[in-house]
Amino acid sequence: KVIAGELNGLEAPKPTPDSWASEIDNEVAIWTIQLEANAKWELPKAGAGLNRTLYFYRGDELNIEGKTLQNYYSVQVKSDETIPIEAGNTPCSILLLQGKPIGEPVAQHGPFVMNTKAEIQEAFRDYQRTQFGGWDWNSDGPVHNEKYHRFAKYADGTIEEK
Repeated sequence: KVIAGELNGLEAPKPTPDSWASEIDNEVAIWTIQLEANAKWELPKAGAGLNRTLYFYRGDELNIEGKTLQNYYSVQVKSDETIPIEAGNTPCSILLLQGKPIGEPVAQHGPFVMNTKAEIQEAFRDYQRTQFGGWDWNSDGPVHNEKYHRFAKYADGTIEEK
C-alpha cells in the first residue's frame, strides 16, 4: 500500500499543500509491503541522502542485502541503491518510511513531535484544553470506523473523504 509518495505508478492521495511531503524534492514515502513466504523483491532506489528505514513487523525473518533480520526490528538502508529483500519461511510485512532530512531539531513525547520541549508542553496544554478542536467519536481511541479511510473535516463543517 502506498500511503505517501509513489511506487511503480501507484500514487498516494496528495498531501496538504503546506506539508513537508507536498514538496516532491523531499521524496517522502510511506509504504506497507507484504511479501509471501520465500518471496524476493527489490526495493527501488530513490534520491541520494534520504532517510530510509524499513520496519519489519510480521514474519519469522527477513533477508535484506544478505543480512538476516528478525521481526520487530528496523534497519536503515541507503536510499540511492536498489535493495534486495527476501522473505523467510512465512509471509512478511514491512513498513517503509523515507524522506529528505528536515534539518531541524526534534523533540518527541508520546504522540507529539515538535522542535522544542516548550512546544511539546504547549501541545499538551492545547490538547487538554480543546482536544485539538473537539472529538466527534465516543471513544478517545486513535482509530475510526472502517468506513472512514482518509478524510479531513474543516472549520466550516465540510468533510472531504478519499
